[in-house]
Amino acid sequence: MPRDLGARTKLLQVISLSILILLIIGFVFTWNGSSGDTPRFAGLEDPIEGEYPDKAPAYEPEHNAPAPVATVGEGPPLPTIVGRTKLGLYKVKFPALEQIVLINPDANVLNRPHLVVSKDDYLGPRPHVDTEVDAVQILNVCRGSYKQLEHIKNTSRCIDYLAHQQNEYTFLPVLSKRASQQDPRQSEYLNADGHGNTKSKYIPLDEAEQATKTWRGTCPGPIIPYHVYWRGPASWRVELFLKAYLYTQNLPCSQLNLWLDSDPFPNAVHDMLNNDPLFARFLPLVERGDILVRAWHFPRRIPIPYLSEDNPDESAMKTLVANEALGKDTIISPNIVQDAHKQRWITLSSRQMTFLPVAVSDAVRFVVLHLHGGIYFDMDILMLRDMRPLILPTNHSFAERWAMNVDGGYNTAVLSMTANSSLSTYFLRGAVSMGVNFHPLVLGIMAKKDGRNRELMTMEHGLFDPLWTNYAGPYDGKPIVPDHAGDYSRAFDGKANGNKGEWQGYEGAQLHELEINVTTISNEDLKAIANVEHYRSNDTHNSLLKKEIIDANDSSTNIETSNNTTQPLSPHESKISHLRVSNQPIGYKDSFVLSPSEIRHLLNLSIVSNYEMSSDRYPPTNRTLENFYHGAYTYHIHNQWSSHPEPNSWLNVMQAAHDGFFDRGGGRTNAYGEMWKGPPISRYNLWPEFF
Repeated sequence: MPRDLGARTKLLQVISLSILILLIIGFVFTWNGSSGDTPRFAGLEDPIEGEYPDKAPAYEPEHNAPAPVATVGEGPPLPTIVGRTKLGLYKVKFPALEQIVLINPDANVLNRPHLVVSKDDYLGPRPHVDTEVDAVQILNVCRGSYKQLEHIKNTSRCIDYLAHQQNEYTFLPVLSKRASQQDPRQSEYLNADGHGNTKSKYIPLDEAEQATKTWRGTCPGPIIPYHVYWRGPASWRVELFLKAYLYTQNLPCSQLNLWLDSDPFPNAVHDMLNNDPLFARFLPLVERGDILVRAWHFPRRIPIPYLSEDNPDESAMKTLVANEALGKDTIISPNIVQDAHKQRWITLSSRQMTFLPVAVSDAVRFVVLHLHGGIYFDMDILMLRDMRPLILPTNHSFAERWAMNVDGGYNTAVLSMTANSSLSTYFLRGAVSMGVNFHPLVLGIMAKKDGRNRELMTMEHGLFDPLWTNYAGPYDGKPIVPDHAGDYSRAFDGKANGNKGEWQGYEGAQLHELEINVTTISNEDLKAIANVEHYRSNDTHNSLLKKEIIDANDSSTNIETSNNTTQPLSPHESKISHLRVSNQPIGYKDSFVLSPSEIRHLLNLSIVSNYEMSSDRYPPTNRTLENFYHGAYTYHIHNQWSSHPEPNSWLNVMQAAHDGFFDRGGGRTNAYGEMWKGPPISRYNLWPEFF
């Protein structure tokens, strides 16, 4: 009994001590003003100590004020202020990011104004569905004669001609020769009519259906396949390529094939369609039929046409006949076999397959174009114009010149060839015979040696890569605009005075400036200016911030429709909403999208002060997409996969144009003056380092 009493006494002492400790901890937390999710500043540096103590007072929650992490209804968590730096920058924690974002209240993405008015429809009406390009006429201007190459270094002459003399190099064939008047069953493309080439004629132009949010429309002519190859999860570069394609191309008459390397990654397609938070914003376009996500497996056998040079001799013919009767393949020549159905194939041995991943992308383009035809792009190519007139002619086999190589040097970042043709077969056979070497320079040397280099037309840099001429050496004529002196990184540069001299070749009209003082703008003025690229209206640029920014509800269960009613989200839209608010898994935590409620929340916290140009690392400029190598069909970034476009850089100007076009209520057209009729696409993510 005494032992039991002693044990009980010790137990009571332990309980009492535990209660006392809990009371002390509770008192300390109460004394420090910490309650629930209310931010604490204990342990942080003096928030108003530093260089600008009078510009941005420290954030301190008012007595009984709601905590900054309060949410709208049952929506996702909102940004939280966690402190200030000595220089007055706010430390903000966004739910989608692991790191803290530093926001300069005097100059950031929320209060940075625009300097000039963009002319979005600078290309005029889209070309007729049957419009073709006279490539020979273009080369006469951009290259000169084939032997002399008089104009090869004068890129400004080339792109000026492309921009302003379209009537000289584009034409509409006579009715009987137009692509829309041909028999789809005879097309080189496998699905030219959208019905597996089962129709005898294309839909008449006046009967073609317009695109809607859920229907891509119908094409009154052949649907041309576009191809691009990628390896791994989507990145912002995939997004930039896809949006540039959707922004410029004739979508009912185009079909984008996104080939994912599935030899090393068997689940690549499944993961892209189900587990990729960035690609989720394009799922409605997959559902609508604009984008086909396809698995790339290098084929062990590639079908080729029957060519006369491969005819077997008398002895081999006897073997061929005997094997056909037995249902066996017959070797016609090295790497070429003929099966029992008289179909010929290029074959690859197991030894040849072992080292394919070293240059698989070089091989993909030639194999895909041989099988499907159309046009191939590297992922670091950005389309600036409708490519259809270039691809529509019967002879549409072309690539870009490699640097200043006079003959046979191809750059296949942009490549077009006719499917199952003698030329595509020639390149496949040659590459396989050289150990599966598809490097374009090697193939160019081979073609020149065999006298076939002119069959793959060599286009000049002004069409696809206007900066390359400057990169390769001194150029002739006036500077191009923008003149980046061969430095491809300058398209990412948005810093003040970062690109001096880029306008020295400009001879156009004076750009129309907005009637605002951009040196300093009050916070009240900001509310009357559509100063966020994603929401500004093309016609005024000074309209009030869209009501959907200020009043939008972040509910993940409904979307606004054209008649202001609500309807349930589709499965793809629900997935997009879920991936956006679920802390963006699968490693995409380095950037984020500001939702309407997050924008409103930041404004309510007074985190945005009066704009001060002197404090802005990326001040407004006079850059517009209209003046980004105007006339060129594409721009080549040339890798730089880890770089991000700085605010107001040329690439950011392109992003802003895309955002205003694809986002509901953005109010901007594409370069052809067309409004977006498809499903809304989420804006580009923001990079924390640029706040």
